[in-house]
Amino acid sequence: MRRRAAAWLIGLAALSAQQAHAGPAAPCRLPGLAHEALCGSLPRALDPARPDGPRIEVHYAVVPALARRKLGDPVFLLAGGPGQSAIGVAPALMGLFARLNQRRDIVFVDQRGTGHSAPLACDDADDMPLSEQADVEATLRRLAGCRTRLQALPHGRDGGLAFFTTVLASQDLDAVRRALGAERINLVGISYGTRVALDYQRQFPQAVRRSVLDGVAPPDMGLPASASADAQAALDALLDACAAELPCRTAWPDLRGDWQRLLAALPRELSLADPRSGRPGRVTLTREALLGAVRGPLYAPALAAGLPAAIGAAAGGRFEPLAALAGVLAPRGATQVYGGMHFSVVCAEDLPPRAAGAEPPARDFGRGLLPLYERACADWPRAAVPEAFYRLPTAASPVLMLSGGLDPATPPRHARRVAAALGPQARSLVVGHAGHGVLGIGCAPDLLTRFIDSTEDAAALALDAACLAAIPRPPAFVPEGLR
Repeated sequence: MRRRAAAWLIGLAALSAQQAHAGPAAPCRLPGLAHEALCGSLPRALDPARPDGPRIEVHYAVVPALARRKLGDPVFLLAGGPGQSAIGVAPALMGLFARLNQRRDIVFVDQRGTGHSAPLACDDADDMPLSEQADVEATLRRLAGCRTRLQALPHGRDGGLAFFTTVLASQDLDAVRRALGAERINLVGISYGTRVALDYQRQFPQAVRRSVLDGVAPPDMGLPASASADAQAALDALLDACAAELPCRTAWPDLRGDWQRLLAALPRELSLADPRSGRPGRVTLTREALLGAVRGPLYAPALAAGLPAAIGAAAGGRFEPLAALAGVLAPRGATQVYGGMHFSVVCAEDLPPRAAGAEPPARDFGRGLLPLYERACADWPRAAVPEAFYRLPTAASPVLMLSGGLDPATPPRHARRVAAALGPQARSLVVGHAGHGVLGIGCAPDLLTRFIDSTEDAAALALDAACLAAIPRPPAFVPEGLR
């Protein structure tokens, strides 16, 4: 593994001496976007240590600036997951960049393993029966089948799945920058995309003008292990909020006790209709499945507002409200997660011993998703990640970090650690009543625009962000009959 890491560095040196050879970007239409875009691709070595070996195509889309005299520093959107296609989420996110797009190109790069960039797609879990979705063994069998299929692809053979990492994605991103002729770029990373942004500015600091990180996921967070503690904190905050809110407390005077009794009664057999198809079925509800059903709505406070009612109903034997809430944010369509790329990244970067043992088990969530990832990753080809990946150098350009105080995945504690490492060029803002993802709420889009548009670095970092404090927490949903 160490030899492979050294070979990567040698290969990177060889590749960096070359100019990226891109075919001309052609006009294209992205579903959901009003304006015509330009779409192109770059050939890239799958393994940087073998420039003449297997190659993949990294695809990108550019939404051109509307003004005739545009600025030369485009904005690059880095999608989440890991495993989302940036081009796929472009229509949903372009509203954030409407003002910036007046004078700047907005660029969406499908990270290797997603979209059309040598995709590593597993079967869509949406077609699984409800009984299998709650079954860890069934999930692992599907993942094993997916791995076998992906290893038969041209870019999956002979250990090819080990070459889908954040480090290589950053190098692909820089190749796109050079192909577009941009001396410096602005980065907007969302969730896992913040990790890509941090690694990009580690490898290519001279190419970054500004960075905006929404939901900071640093390289050393150990994702499956940290998820338990972070979800536990978000659930505890929800239960505390219900106890402090009169209508919620009146409807469910012992919601915390209801929750604990619900956990204690598991596993149990249920008759439950699939919330998507309406078809009835039998399900064995395990502790892990119940925790997973609660974790999803915690990402969005507007959905989490329905959790007291759903938990109360489940405590009374009705699980349909909780099942329906759990399915609202399930990735599908343009927001799907490319499972093969997801596991190639997480298995390589988040499961070394240093990361896996970093978090103690949470009270309710225990070790959470970590046991599933440990088993899935045992046979997944893993890259050798350079030690430098886990170290964050002092930022050479302004970085604005946004965190939701109620976020169950990337709460402020991770951003605080990153801010300390990046130094005086970094500013961390916490939106107390926001969940996972801040840029789309309240005045955050305006702050994004002003941060990137500011001509002086000091002015960008000194933006007045008081408006974020006014964003309220949605009150708990209380059904009419319980008010």
